[in-house]
Amino acid sequence: MTTPVLQAVEADGTAWDDPSEEQLHDLLADMSLGSRFVIVRRLGLEPADQYYMQVFLNDDLSYQVEYREGGPDRHFQAWVPRTHEVFAVEPVAEVVRGWACGRPGWRDALSWVPWSPEEPCARHHPLADTP
Repeated sequence: MTTPVLQAVEADGTAWDDPSEEQLHDLLADMSLGSRFVIVRRLGLEPADQYYMQVFLNDDLSYQVEYREGGPDRHFQAWVPRTHEVFAVEPVAEVVRGWACGRPGWRDALSWVPWSPEEPCARHHPLADTP
């Protein structure tokens, strides 16, 4: 039996080891206000639980996407508006799949800013209180 490299976890705690690209897309597409997040973790890296990408569905149906690559100085966030009802998850799914598969270019797809506990939403979200 092979040790999984990735694990996706849904808001209800359901975990998927080594999800396929299609599975990742479907998990993100199935998010709702009742099931607001998906976390994809890289397993086997130290420090444990510090290598992940997560997506949160905001009240306005926009997305907050975060990734972390080790310590707190390597934790970033981006806000993705909901622009089209049918394909709204596509830009988010592309970034998550790119990160999960180690493809180049996923970082360039969104405007990342450092994550901060004082800023629950990316700074460029139109509802953020920061200038």
